Amino acid sequence: MGQTVVIRDSVTMGDVLMISTDRSFTGQDGQSITSAAPGDAVPGLLATELLGLDIGIDHVYVQQNTISLRRPGGWDPASVRQSLEVTSSFLRHYPDPGDGA
Repeated sequence: MGQTVVIRDSVTMGDVLMISTDRSFTGQDGQSITSAAPGDAVPGLLATELLGLDIGIDHVYVQQNTISLRRPGGWDPASVRQSLEVTSSFLRHYPDPGDGA
């Protein structure tokens, strides 16, 4: 159940990684999330997973199909990859039959 979220684009600008997807996670109003209060709505649940990566993300902003992640000190390729993997699998409940699981 659930489908993979397609990452359309990702761009790093200093401490911020912006991820553009094919899914809308909020309405027109965005939601700003820190580790102090992620919330239990869809943006908060996604933020909980991203903040739980333990790679130094300290702020998540979700607006419609764009997720902005702040990581003080900038982004390395491994941290970008982990963030993209969590985002793309967020709505997946079961793997596809060909995924080997």
